[in-house]
Formats: sequence, structure tokens, C-alpha cells
Amino acid sequence: MSSLTIRRPDDWHLHLRDGAMLEGVIGDTSRHFARAIIMPNLVPPVVTTDDARAYRERILKAVPQGDRFEPLMTLYLTEHTNPYDVEEGKRSGLITAVKLYPAGATTNSHGGVRDMEKAMPVLERMAKVGLPLCVHGEVTTPEVDIFDREKVFIDTVLDPLRKRLPELKVTMEHVTTEDGIEYIRSAERNLAGSITTHHLIINRNDILVGGIQPHYYCLPVAKRENHRQALRKAAVSGDARFFLGTDSAPHVDPLKECACGCAGIYTSINTMSCLAHVFEQENALDKLEAFTSLNGPAWYGLPANEETITLVKRTEPIEFPGKIFTGAGPVTVFDPKFPLHWDVA
Repeated sequence: MSSLTIRRPDDWHLHLRDGAMLEGVIGDTSRHFARAIIMPNLVPPVVTTDDARAYRERILKAVPQGDRFEPLMTLYLTEHTNPYDVEEGKRSGLITAVKLYPAGATTNSHGGVRDMEKAMPVLERMAKVGLPLCVHGEVTTPEVDIFDREKVFIDTVLDPLRKRLPELKVTMEHVTTEDGIEYIRSAERNLAGSITTHHLIINRNDILVGGIQPHYYCLPVAKRENHRQALRKAAVSGDARFFLGTDSAPHVDPLKECACGCAGIYTSINTMSCLAHVFEQENALDKLEAFTSLNGPAWYGLPANEETITLVKRTEPIEFPGKIFTGAGPVTVFDPKFPLHWDVA
């Protein structure tokens, strides 16, 4: 196969940041993707519908002229989130989901939830009105090994929550383990998972072997090879419960290349080329559209995009820039460590 036409894809987990960084990265998403769920972990975070409305306006203002892009807004769940505000956000059509960050789990998550009981009034209202909860599925207690955080979160937080609120629709974002994949598969309803581009390509060796590689460091951290293989099998399966959420997360290089570097990998610019390569490797190019363009909208109750994009396999490798240069500073682009031949025409 030398070309493939699919419905225009969406990104169901994206960090755009704000200000100069937003202006520098938004075009890499809006060029290929019709919609994206926008993460709310700004400083300060997006905690109210008014915050989300203002942020949405800033995003739309930054979209390059001629691109058609719809940001799908989320709220940052805290122990003080107002259930009425959340319900109004859902009713108005402004809010697509609410994001649960366990406090300290990732970038700008210090204001997240420490005591789930304090968040229950909001979660109960969300279950009632049908507003999905997107979760960063990791515990942050110091005694839990970082490579076990996802499994422990499932066992101690997510499963009890879903048993208590079976009507709550939950997205396990950026699933990284075989345990997470199997947990989603075991659920009868109201549970799905997004999978990133980079977790389909790297494992923990890529971060640690031959010296620490800061541009492969992300949270949740990449796991063992058996987990990567489980993610691949889920992504190419066509199972409607799995879909693309890139978790593309730009940081300027000085904040990555330092003694205490930030977590995040920037993949927006080359995600579709990387995914076409992965799906071709797995003899599953016919499943790429489901993963990038169909399963996510179906889960969130939205129509699939009518527009299409065409991927063309070039004879010579495509040259993506090693860095992009934003007004906030340089950002290193994800290097999959294999040549990319699939190009968005």
C-alpha cells in the first residue's frame, strides 16, 4: 500500500500550554487534527467554566489562518470544584470532560486531588449528567515504585470508584501497562482508554540505556517491553475502547536538559507519520482510521469528522525538524529512532 485516506483524526489528550508556547505549537496540531481534548494543567489551572471559556478563546485566536480546529475543553478537578459549575459547563456544551490529577502525579498537578472523598460531590453530579472523567491513572504515594503506579491506582482508586459510581464514564488516559489494557477490556461499560504515540514506540530502556535520555522522559513513564507490546495489540485491534490521545507535551529544552528535568514528549508534529509506521509494522493499516478518527468520537458522543486526510508513503524518508523554535524557547521533537516514510499529503 502506497497511500491511505482516512477521516481527519482527532487528538483526545493534548497539552497546548499558553502564551508564546501555545502560539508556537498549535499549528502542528491544527494542520492535521480536527479536534483535541485540551488539558487544563496551566499555571494557574483551568478550574472553572469561565477559565475554560477564556482559554478556549486564546487557543482559537492562536490557530493559524485557514486551519479548522475545535478545542474541546476540560476542567481541572480539585477538592473544591463546584458541582453546579461543572453541570453548567456540560449543559452549555463548553466542557467535554473533567480531568483528575492525583496531586503530584505529573506537570502542574500539585493542586490536584489528595482525598477522593472530597471530590465525590462533583463525581456524583458528573455521573448524573453524563460528563466523562479523564484520569491520570497513577498513585503518588512514595512507597509505590514508579513503574507500579498505574496498577496500584487501578486496584486502590479506580476500581473502587467505578464500583461506587457505575454510571460514571471514565477515560483512562495514556494507558501504559498490560494491566491497564486488561482492566479496560474486562469492563462491561463506561470505561475506555487513550494511548499515546510514544508509548507505542519506546520502552524504559530508551530512557535509561546509554545515558539518561531526557527527551524520552514522560509521565506515566514508559514501561517494560511486554507492556509496549500490549499497547500495540490494543491500538491495532480495532477495539472501540482504545483511541489516540497523544499527550504531546512541549517543554523548552532548558527545562528538559537539566538536573531535574520536566516530564513530557512533543509528538504533535510527526504523530501521524509515526502511527502509520507502527500500524504498517503490525500489518494493521486498515485499523488506523478506527484508532485515530472513529473510536474517540464514538466514546465522547460526537460525530466522526467528514473531512479526510491522505497519507502517502514516500520513497525517501521524511525529514522532520529536530527542534521547533517557539517564542518561549526551543522544543525538541520526538525522535522515533526509525526513518519515517508516511507523509500527510
